[in-house]
Amino acid sequence: MTQLSEVSLLEFYRLRYCPSLPAILKNLKSCAIKKNSVFFDHINELTKLFPHLTALREVTIEAGVMQATELLRVGVLFSGGQAAGGHNVISGLYDALQSLNSRSQLFGFIGGPGGLVKGHSLEITGELLANYRNLGGFDLLGSDRTKLNSANEAKVLEHVQVLNLDGLIIIGGDDSNTNAAYLAEYFLDKKIKTKVIGVPKTIDGDLKNEKIEISFGFDSATKTYSSIIGNLARDVLSAKKYYYFVKLMGRTASNIALECALQTHPTYTLIGEEIAAENKSLECVVNDIVDLICKRSTDSKDYGIILIPEGLLEFISDSNQLFKELAKIDSVLLPNEISELLSPESRKCLYLFPEAIRQQLFLDRDPHGNLQVSKIETERLLMSMVEIQLEKRKLAGEYSGRFNPQPLFCGYEGRACCPSNFDANYCYALGHVAAVLIQNGLSGYMAAVQELAQPVENWKPAGVPLVSMMVFETRKEGSRAVISKALVDLGGKPFATFKEKRLNWAYGDEYRYPGPIQFFGPSELTEQMTFTLALESNKALV
Repeated sequence: MTQLSEVSLLEFYRLRYCPSLPAILKNLKSCAIKKNSVFFDHINELTKLFPHLTALREVTIEAGVMQATELLRVGVLFSGGQAAGGHNVISGLYDALQSLNSRSQLFGFIGGPGGLVKGHSLEITGELLANYRNLGGFDLLGSDRTKLNSANEAKVLEHVQVLNLDGLIIIGGDDSNTNAAYLAEYFLDKKIKTKVIGVPKTIDGDLKNEKIEISFGFDSATKTYSSIIGNLARDVLSAKKYYYFVKLMGRTASNIALECALQTHPTYTLIGEEIAAENKSLECVVNDIVDLICKRSTDSKDYGIILIPEGLLEFISDSNQLFKELAKIDSVLLPNEISELLSPESRKCLYLFPEAIRQQLFLDRDPHGNLQVSKIETERLLMSMVEIQLEKRKLAGEYSGRFNPQPLFCGYEGRACCPSNFDANYCYALGHVAAVLIQNGLSGYMAAVQELAQPVENWKPAGVPLVSMMVFETRKEGSRAVISKALVDLGGKPFATFKEKRLNWAYGDEYRYPGPIQFFGPSELTEQMTFTLALESNKALV
């Protein structure tokens, strides 16, 4: 390769990586579907909404007799934000379809669900895929956040019929797979042959349950962030003069923050679910950080690393209530008029925020007039509030240290990184599972691979009914059946391990340095699983 090559050496070798497959998926023509004998317990409202899908049972893919397979025409799309491994889902899907019948065709919808609604598609070939295998991002097809619902389902039906699709694969998170369930029911009701299968994608780790052990992308994202945090820890111990306030992705769950804490042993980690369970106020959260900084300062430790989940403010009791009240108030009112309409508790919380954040809450609305809480730079907000309290303690003679805070947001760089070997293998297997489910005429399922803490050879492919994961939640449009998000389990082993160790990490500077994702070398390095998966599977930790 020349120095001016547009492909880096890493890309060159990753494009040639051959993902491993579970043993059962190595000969697809002899795969058979076995239906679980147990039906899921559904509430009546779900049965009314999904009369076809609520009759489904979990299936496993097992060895069977060799069978002839018809050619298939299958569509696929990415939905929502990127997650490392998406291209390998499509690679696995394509290779599986070709293995089943070399005349099968795969079509990708350009620009996500929006492309499906508009009928924008291209045929995916082996030649095209050769430039994307084992690489990050969703740039093969692109993505968007268009919701598939009753307003556009007729258009979707039209375009899948134009392409004469036997199957449609939706690669997305909980909302996207919720849409997949509604679409599958709609197609079955209309007696359309197109089968709909979902694939679990989200770096946030909030699409998991008893049957879905992990969503793809979580492994790669947390390893990417942990590498950065480990580098900061080295800097902290070298310079001994900064407090890094690191915000991590995770709007509705703190799974990423917890995993990164287990990986790196930071000074302090805020877990939103714990804060919500303890009904802590914003002032209390800030004072906890201030107490820690003051105590460390008495040991001449005016440095540290604080991890913050992106959705922290919506876990804190008074700030969450403030946002709910502000959302109901007309944004055209003047700031002083708005504050007068708040409850005393929310007004008090509002004036804890720095002036710039208050103005943002008053004035910065989206085109629909909604609050844009996600735009609040939580790491800078906490830095500012902590600094104010430290100054007060300094004036009272309770603190004499130095406070030099530095903000950092670990965000998008974790969404489109090269997938780890785990995610590359997992996604490749998920693509195969999706193909087998379609080939067997199943619809309304999520492709699943279980027993992920075992060697890849022993992974168990399965299909889980989408409706089995659904609950009713109150959304803007009222009560709606959705796939529920998986928050940090405060009674689970990952959180229990974190809770047991965090006091030592707070004062002992027991930082851990995971380094970057390893693609080559000893399997102990390249095949490491997340601490979350290892602990939930009772595996030994390294």
